[in-house]
Amino acid sequence: MSLNLDSWKKKVVGFAGSLGAPGLFLISFLDSSVLSFPIINDLLLVELCMQRPGRMAIYALMASAGSVLGCVVLYYLARMGGEAYFHRRAGARAHAIRHWVERNGFVGILLAALLPPPTPFKIFVLAAGAFEAPVVGFTSAITLARLARYFLVGALAVRYGDNALIMIKLHWLLVLILAAALVTASYVASRFILRHRPQHEQLK
Repeated sequence: MSLNLDSWKKKVVGFAGSLGAPGLFLISFLDSSVLSFPIINDLLLVELCMQRPGRMAIYALMASAGSVLGCVVLYYLARMGGEAYFHRRAGARAHAIRHWVERNGFVGILLAALLPPPTPFKIFVLAAGAFEAPVVGFTSAITLARLARYFLVGALAVRYGDNALIMIKLHWLLVLILAAALVTASYVASRFILRHRPQHEQLK
């Protein structure tokens, strides 16, 4: 994997990659909690599934478990930090995110967890903790979203494997258009969630 990361993060990723499934759990946990390894866990999952397709379910479960546990840790950190901590981290988006989490509950967290970048998902986790969203509903939403994501990624890696690279080269324009459409859709969805709320709604 070609990684655009700080040197120490590259060492962490290299170490995790050498561990197989436990390393995937570690990277997913760190990425969902106190650090950030953008899409690295997905790439590592793909690489491991291509090497050992028969273990895909194990890899997907380990990635999901690590990510869920990391989100729960971040949830409790935000819960201890309270509203002031959340507002410092969320900035101008704080009221919109709080509105979304409190109004939509389980479904709101689930949708935010399913959206790809550039949706700032960790801010939603912080909001859930700071405003004490029910931990069972929060954990259930994250678990469902992560299982769907990582099993889909794993299945695609097993189904296409090295052929995926050939397909990308042959249909690069279509892939580029689809990627741009996905990013645009994610951006529009995140802007909808984070859109400005009137002051009387913010204070409810």
